[in-house]
Amino acid sequence: MATDMVKIKPKPEGLDKPYVGKIIKTMSKVNVAIYRWTGGLLGSKWRVGSAFPRGIPVLLLTTTGRKSGQPRTAPLVFIEDGCNVIVVASQGGLPKDPLWYKNLVATAECEVQIKRRKTKMMAHTASPEERAALWPKLVAHYPDFASYATWTDRIIPVVVLEPTG
Repeated sequence: MATDMVKIKPKPEGLDKPYVGKIIKTMSKVNVAIYRWTGGLLGSKWRVGSAFPRGIPVLLLTTTGRKSGQPRTAPLVFIEDGCNVIVVASQGGLPKDPLWYKNLVATAECEVQIKRRKTKMMAHTASPEERAALWPKLVAHYPDFASYATWTDRIIPVVVLEPTG
């Protein structure tokens, strides 16, 4: 599916309200706990928006907090590109980059868990050329990414995670 064939949804009213970020953070914590507890049996599919009802895969990304130095884990939709894993710092079209992305910019080393498999990885923000090649694949996988891009003034970062071993 080409990006230009995707139906762009209107921006939801209240998306920029302070409570939206808090809801996302709370739901993410619940998702991480369930995912870890069940080894990905539960919590490893995103079934919201254009992913409903079939669901698309979710991974757990663990970064190092740039201020705290503590591990921080976020559930993210992803695609695989060869041995690399690609994630999108969309935060549902909110105006600011998600904290996990800021953590990766500060410290590129991270861990990815897909179901029960954990892999140490290094992250980098896709170059404009890499992003241009990956964005259509990401939108084909989850069409809501195209809507999110219209809901914010920032260029939504695409992150390439490469195995370290």
